[in-house]
Amino acid sequence: GVSPALLYALIEVESAYRPRARSSKGAQGLMQLMPATARQYAVTDPFDPTANIEAGTKHLRSLLDRYDEKSALAAYNAGEGPVRKYGGVPPYPETERYVAKILELVDAGQNE
Repeated sequence: GVSPALLYALIEVESAYRPRARSSKGAQGLMQLMPATARQYAVTDPFDPTANIEAGTKHLRSLLDRYDEKSALAAYNAGEGPVRKYGGVPPYPETERYVAKILELVDAGQNE
């Protein structure tokens, strides 16, 4: 129930398709799952590409069910708290660039 183009763009921005990617904040794998998110979706190995993508997709779907696309992407990046606080994409330069880059990649993919 999530656009493949959106997933491809998110994975590109999150990990550049590196299954063993780790962030300084503890996110892991292709879709950069935080440990709590991995546990929420019963992922035992966040570096397993299939498990990571399945959990990340479910998580993104749950955000899309609650927010518009930009806000859901912002929540994926910055968490739901800031999205609720600001009523949409929070004014964080990293999150604003993140959302813009994903949407740019989705748009470029649809225009190919």
